[in-house]
Amino acid sequence: MPLVVLIIVGALAGVVATRLMRTETDLPTAMIIGVLGAVVGGMGFRFLMTSASWIGAFVIALLGSLLLLWVWQHYQGRR
Repeated sequence: MPLVVLIIVGALAGVVATRLMRTETDLPTAMIIGVLGAVVGGMGFRFLMTSASWIGAFVIALLGSLLLLWVWQHYQGRR
C-alpha cells in the first residue's frame, strides 16, 4: 500500500475509531492514532489480505486503530 494511501486511510480510520470508542482526543491525535493503527493492523493482518482494496485497507486500519486505542486507554487507566 503506498504511503499516501496509508496516511489517508489510517487518518480516517483513527477518527472513526476514536468516535466508536468514545475517546476524547483532538483531531491530530486521532489521525496519528489511526495511522499507527493502520501500520499495526497492516502488520497483524497482512496474511489475510491477498489484494489490497480501499474497503479492506480501511477495515484493517480501523481494527488496528481500535486495538491501539484500547491499549492506550488501558495504559492511561493505570496512572
